[in-house]
Amino acid sequence: MFKKIVLFIFLLASITAKAHQPEVSTTMLVEKENNVWILQISASLTAFQQEIKTHFYETPYKTPEEFQLMVLQHVKNNLKIRFNKNQEITLSAGVVKLGHETKVVFEVFGVPSNISSVYVKNTAFKDIYKNQSALVLMKDGFNKEHFVLNKTNEHSLNLEVGEDKFIKIVGNKIDISSSRILIAVMGVLIVLSCGVLFLKKINRYMFLRVRKDLED
Repeated sequence: MFKKIVLFIFLLASITAKAHQPEVSTTMLVEKENNVWILQISASLTAFQQEIKTHFYETPYKTPEEFQLMVLQHVKNNLKIRFNKNQEITLSAGVVKLGHETKVVFEVFGVPSNISSVYVKNTAFKDIYKNQSALVLMKDGFNKEHFVLNKTNEHSLNLEVGEDKFIKIVGNKIDISSSRILIAVMGVLIVLSCGVLFLKKINRYMFLRVRKDLED
């Protein structure tokens, strides 16, 4: 329960912060009921505008509707998701929700009911300086895991399925996800805080005892 609370706070803070940061985005792959999967890509409106101006400079948009169509095409052209090493997915027509934080939502088809691995690559914002995308996977019965897509990993990740979580693969080695590191750090901080409080109580007890002896 503690892990889920920490991850939720971390994710909420990330999403709130990125509404005005063009270099920060979120790629969420979420399982709904009956093996229905939804893909949501969120970023600032500025980020989408910058990418569209870069890739569609020969045919600039004139209306919000044209801009939305270009956004959908751009995302599809720069997204690759593959399950179980070689099982490709397809996306629905998609919808764009414009705002300071703009969201692009697709239904995902072709996701197997039994998943052993996932490959995700999202280069939709690769032209933005220092861009990074929080990759969040939410599957029923699994821990909510948080990863990062950036220039260092070529905006892509290979993940394998553990007992109830997705695990990042670096080369041929399993890596500890950033969320697990966060939990470990939080655990250490809590232990240290408890230790400090304990020492304060001991010091106060000793002080009161010495003062009482002096008064006697």
